[in-house]
Amino acid sequence: MLLQRLFLILLFPLLNACDAPQSEPAVEKATPVPAIQYNNQLERIKKTSLLTVLTRYDPTTYYESADGFTGLEYDLVQLFAQHLKVQTKFIIPDTFTQILQKIQTGGADFAAAGITITSDRQQQLLFTPPYQEITEQIIYRSGTKSPKTVADLNGGILEVVQDTSHVETLLQLQESNPNLQWFTNKNLDTDGLLYLINARLIDYTIADSNQIILIRRFYPKLNVAFDISPPRQLAWAFQKSTDTSLYDAATQFFNKITKNKVLEQLLERHYGHTRNIKYVGNCTFRLHFESRLPQYQALFQEAAEKYAFDWRILAAISYQESHWNKDAVSPTGVKGLMMLTRATAKQVGVKDRINAKESIFGGARYLKQRLKKIPKRIPEPDRTWLALASYNIGFGHLEDARIITQKLGKNPDKWIDVKQVLPLLTKKKWYSKTKHGYARGKEPVVYVDNIRAYIDLLLWYTNHKEIEEITAMPPITLKSH
Repeated sequence: MLLQRLFLILLFPLLNACDAPQSEPAVEKATPVPAIQYNNQLERIKKTSLLTVLTRYDPTTYYESADGFTGLEYDLVQLFAQHLKVQTKFIIPDTFTQILQKIQTGGADFAAAGITITSDRQQQLLFTPPYQEITEQIIYRSGTKSPKTVADLNGGILEVVQDTSHVETLLQLQESNPNLQWFTNKNLDTDGLLYLINARLIDYTIADSNQIILIRRFYPKLNVAFDISPPRQLAWAFQKSTDTSLYDAATQFFNKITKNKVLEQLLERHYGHTRNIKYVGNCTFRLHFESRLPQYQALFQEAAEKYAFDWRILAAISYQESHWNKDAVSPTGVKGLMMLTRATAKQVGVKDRINAKESIFGGARYLKQRLKKIPKRIPEPDRTWLALASYNIGFGHLEDARIITQKLGKNPDKWIDVKQVLPLLTKKKWYSKTKHGYARGKEPVVYVDNIRAYIDLLLWYTNHKEIEEITAMPPITLKSH
């Protein structure tokens, strides 16, 4: 995604001097306005109502989705800003190196960019309590010989991003593997290097485990060879200073969201659905994206505009239901692109379930009905995930699960809690106490997670711009010690 830069044009009025007097008037010198003094960084942020944060474009941190900007770091920063009752401003430097440089020199209030805590960085920066644990992993592409050990990496081109913890890891490994060599790239990020692997332009790179979990859905031929580091922790980074007022507030914030499980809910929101679609499923999706979706995309967009959805949600539901096959028929008699039952079709006014337009508009109408039944107090995206679950299992069974969720001391308005309870509807101990009885409660969990994954794939394939010219690549540097 290209960086959006805003250029401000300052317009100055012209002075009309037609009737100016012969002699120069006395010019009164402006009294200099003293700079506003603040007791500390936190006071400045609260009084100016602005929190300035360094980050980077990445599926794990900050990116634009169908509903605006999102990403784990984005959501965490927005939550922290709400806690402080201030607005946010994000700064996106061109390289990871610049993020580290800017935070050390006070170029922003802090950096929220998926930064790994290392011993070297702890000497230069202050880190909050960690919010996620990852491992660094060697990545290769199917068709390339899988490396089994660090020594095997010498048989191919290994390239990593400059100034990342991955370089520190390689330097440590080189002490016991003196023949280990690698290239560093100061301009491309890890996503860019993963693209180069997918295009067979390099053999290996290092990615954090959370990155490869998300990116692998878009490049299904990428594989993890082995972990190259012990578990490491990600955290926000602050400039080392005697003024720790903002740092202390951030520390208290993370302690709070860890204790009340808001952090757990955010991690589920961004990673809970990512393991469902395997290699074959990814490849099949891409094939159908190119061969089937173009026939129906305009209909999805038309229905989405009428019922106020993002068209990719409707397309994802349809792919989960029928793989965009308008003639699909299940053993139970549901039919069409949206696989509507006879009862549902009648309810939403669909006469011909095989007709693509009727099916898509009927499915959109039915989803809108499901969404209206979900309490308005429930925020997005949980409200949509609950509506999708009811689309699959029925509103009555969903309500049974939400009641059990509440009885178990969990939050019935959070998908992360309800999805853990839904499978209990298969157990007599639980469904015997419900209004609507037995249900295949595992199915809506898989159903919703699959649709979430398909939405991500659709966003990627419709928005993502890959590196086009290898000749446009910046120079790389061979590191050998």
